[in-house]
Amino acid sequence: MRLVVARCTVDYRGRLEAHLPEAVRLVMVKADGCVAVHCDGGAYKPLNWMNAPNRLSQEVSDDEHTGTWRGVWTITGANSESLIITFHEVTSDISVEMGIDPGLIKDGVESHLQKLLAENPTAIADGLRLMRREYPTDIGPVDLMCRDIHGAAVAIEVKRRGEIDGVEQLTRYLDFLNQDPRLRPVRGVLVAQQVRPQARVLARHRNIDWVEIDYDELRGIRPPNPRLF
Repeated sequence: MRLVVARCTVDYRGRLEAHLPEAVRLVMVKADGCVAVHCDGGAYKPLNWMNAPNRLSQEVSDDEHTGTWRGVWTITGANSESLIITFHEVTSDISVEMGIDPGLIKDGVESHLQKLLAENPTAIADGLRLMRREYPTDIGPVDLMCRDIHGAAVAIEVKRRGEIDGVEQLTRYLDFLNQDPRLRPVRGVLVAQQVRPQARVLARHRNIDWVEIDYDELRGIRPPNPRLF
């Protein structure tokens, strides 16, 4: 991973145009080619980013008259998207070999929920059939990759509680998977025991479906018959 702390401006050109004015930011370039621009705040979400696969070109220029230095990175992605990062002053530029990450170890309930759904995907939707559990991608494994009743690909993210970060994670997977002509179009479904209202709104905005699953019912545990005495 390459980490650059610098005073920079950032311009995105693609489905829309966006501009980040000059400020000190962290630019991350991951081993898979993903580029993300972060500020000092806002938790994990970058201000702007470009997913892999992409092409990164670098230009450096010196102004002999003013003594100023400027570097420009142009990251070109799919569908003619581009992210242009103009560096005005670099504070730090380091590269770190991080190796292969073992991935997220899910808690017992979430892991078991994923296993049960892999064995019975029709609990999510009628006619759904499993292609593969932990479907590998360059940005992490998709919990369940399925086909629906019409044969279309469906990427499923399984959470114990469905929150905004689950929708964001699934959005990144869908952006990546829809670049594969063998799969696209890929539909996304967030599955959880409970999906929070904010996550429902964001999922609807991203054209992602959500499903709430009764964990006990999925395990075959039925509540006892009601008794009057």
